[in-house]
Amino acid sequence: MKTYKISLFIIILMGMIFIATSDPMKSLYKSSASIIAGLNTDNKDENKNKEKYLICIDPGHQEKGDWKGEPIGPDSPYQKARVSSGTAGISTKKQEYVLNLEASEILKHILISKDFDVIMTRESHNVNISNMERATFANDKNANMVIRIHADGSDDTSITGASILIPSQKGKYTSSIFEASYECAKLIKDKMDAGGFKVNGIFERDDLTGFNWSKVPVVLVEMGFMSNYNEDEMMSNKDYQKKMMQSIADGVEEYFKTN
Repeated sequence: MKTYKISLFIIILMGMIFIATSDPMKSLYKSSASIIAGLNTDNKDENKNKEKYLICIDPGHQEKGDWKGEPIGPDSPYQKARVSSGTAGISTKKQEYVLNLEASEILKHILISKDFDVIMTRESHNVNISNMERATFANDKNANMVIRIHADGSDDTSITGASILIPSQKGKYTSSIFEASYECAKLIKDKMDAGGFKVNGIFERDDLTGFNWSKVPVVLVEMGFMSNYNEDEMMSNKDYQKKMMQSIADGVEEYFKTN
């Protein structure tokens, strides 16, 4: 009986060795490797052919305002100041143009991590770029979306909350970019709401030079009121900035996934 068990064990072992070294097994291995390699190649080709979207971020304002006039729209007889330096924090004393660039830099890195291409109208404070020039910069670069980052101010220090501004549906210069701007703004608002931010609403504007010269869908986010002590402090907090910019980036990403 013992001899029988040993013989059976030897037969099974030889069979396993034969199967492992046989040509069918080698063929199966090669076929499997080819399939895996093919899948990897397909994934690379898919990623290679995937369209990359270009987002233009416009950090609002600059160190020194330029009060010379420029037309509020193409061929418009009406003019507004080229650009102002913005408001300032009631508690932090931080200038709005500084806050805007801080937040915009965070937004830039989040969007890049989501595989967007990103350009910025400014990356320093000592510039002189008008609102018209900011819009035409995005036009010339064939951007797919413009996100403008600002902060608000009011004589009433009790007012709080973010606001989202978009070009007017009935605006003389902006009717063609209204729908895309609105769809993106809605998704940004949804993400900001989900993130726990107070958003006062989405508001159409036909009087903003940066909208009227734009041929690209554009959303302007007023992050909150620097005239409110608590909100001013919160907006200068890096974690708060990251959370808000993440919400904005998530909204932008959702827009391009669904449109």
